[in-house]
Amino acid sequence: MLRIAMLLSGGGSTLQNFLDRIAAGALPARLEVVVSSREGVLGLERARRAGIPAVAVPRKQHADVGGFNDALHAALAPHRPDLILLAGFLSPFQMRGTYAGRVMNVHPALIPAFSGKGFYGHHVHEAVLASGVRLSGCTVHFADDEYDHGPIILQRTVPVLDDDTPETLAARVQLVEREAYPEAVRLFAEGRLRIDGRRVRIRW
Repeated sequence: MLRIAMLLSGGGSTLQNFLDRIAAGALPARLEVVVSSREGVLGLERARRAGIPAVAVPRKQHADVGGFNDALHAALAPHRPDLILLAGFLSPFQMRGTYAGRVMNVHPALIPAFSGKGFYGHHVHEAVLASGVRLSGCTVHFADDEYDHGPIILQRTVPVLDDDTPETLAARVQLVEREAYPEAVRLFAEGRLRIDGRRVRIRW
């Protein structure tokens, strides 16, 4: 049974997706702890309602990224996660060697396009629409110490329609995110992912 920790900063819709899939027996995993970079967010409440330890490590209470990550690692360590999932986590998480190759992120665009610092939430979809591209989607990747970087595991595409708004495009992208992220975690749990430089090899 894969032991998962999730880092989030907001409402926890990704958390709920994983809770539902685990409860349905579709994912061989257990959520051990949820850590938020903000206090009082719905994601923490969702975790508590599910009986999962929920910890707030407010970014604003730490003078620098290093101190913030000291606190994050201290919150995670007692739970010994096999895999850490970033789910709308808006602060940098440092691997520090401890979690190298064991942190995943989902990004609401096709990396390397529309990614990096400043590209999150509605900013991504606004940039996609402004660019005139005809396809967008999501990317699940292993995270490293750069924003939206690290080897790509899965990508799913959606059309960009002529009458799209950032909200309608976001809704379409979220539908494929809900499928792709658990699929990547399932492949990890089954030992079917191998990092080979900048690529992830999937044993089908």
